[in-house]
Amino acid sequence: MASDLINLMNLSPKELGEFFVSIGEKSFRSQQILRWIYQFGVTDFDEMTNLRKDLRAKLKELCVIKAPEIVTEQQAMDGTTKWALDIGDGQLVETVLIPEDDRNTLCISTQVGCPVKCSFCRTGAQGFNRNLTVSEIIGQVFRAATRVGFSQNQEQKPISNVVMMGMGEPLLNLANVTKVCELLLSDYSFALSKRRVTVSTSGVAPVLDKVAGKLDVALALSLHAPNDELRNELVPLNQKYPIAQVLDSVRNYLDKSNANCGRVTIEYVLLDHVNDSTEQAQELVKLLRTIPCKVNLIPFNEHEGSGYKKPSNSRIDRFYKVLFDAGFTVIKRTTRGDEISAACGQLAGQVKDKLAKQKIEAKVN
Repeated sequence: MASDLINLMNLSPKELGEFFVSIGEKSFRSQQILRWIYQFGVTDFDEMTNLRKDLRAKLKELCVIKAPEIVTEQQAMDGTTKWALDIGDGQLVETVLIPEDDRNTLCISTQVGCPVKCSFCRTGAQGFNRNLTVSEIIGQVFRAATRVGFSQNQEQKPISNVVMMGMGEPLLNLANVTKVCELLLSDYSFALSKRRVTVSTSGVAPVLDKVAGKLDVALALSLHAPNDELRNELVPLNQKYPIAQVLDSVRNYLDKSNANCGRVTIEYVLLDHVNDSTEQAQELVKLLRTIPCKVNLIPFNEHEGSGYKKPSNSRIDRFYKVLFDAGFTVIKRTTRGDEISAACGQLAGQVKDKLAKQKIEAKVN
């Protein structure tokens, strides 16, 4: 039965090698399969011409290579493209490609919805259902590559950067995210530099401590507030892991990382008259003074149902100036894909909120 077939896209490079050994083959076959899938975009075993015919027949009996299908595609005037992918059960996750002159950055999702529920984020408002599998995460990169080119297609510009900043909190899906990172970095797969793979977190401190020295990719911290009182409102996870604890975990991660060049990226969404005053900028300077970092200022991307507003340009500029004058590397993020709801904080997909359903059932019972 098809449901019994092993989806090779769910396996890390190491697991793929172990699989081939388990069926009586040499482990190097995994390298050939990885190249066919992730460098040439081939999912039909019959087209893998450097495999023996009997091996191809065996793989067809045991395995499948399956990524979620793209069901909708939207493109903004600036070239930003958003895809919705079907992960079954009537649910969709969203992936965004941001093209620039020197790179193609792909923003991918790691969960169906998000359990963190930051107050300004449309994804959290959709609720949360489950973690995405390895094939559902790496499959987003695969599907995007079918549109912009795989690494072996020199006539097209392949994906150069992958950021886990889409739907979900990556560190709450650690096992699968780790395998996806291994696939992104493998020389036989997408072969990205560790500095071009970024995991973003809202601050799951214990998990960040756990992966320090083991998962070496670029790190971004979604901070959004200069103190615990405000961050408790904006990022509810802060009530469990306050800023001081999170920043200690960030320092620990940086100490053991080569990918970050000693610096974390601080993501700070600017909300009009909420966290964007010059006084709050000065407070942020004091908070981050001992944290090697660069700061991305992200003007809030408005969406239906949110009570927050984007600050005026003058408020954004004043906030920026305080940080810049204090010696920080500061970037004012340009909004991309806003008209197709592809900008930061706007991804929603289609989520059946399992947590909400469980809460309702608990009340009934």
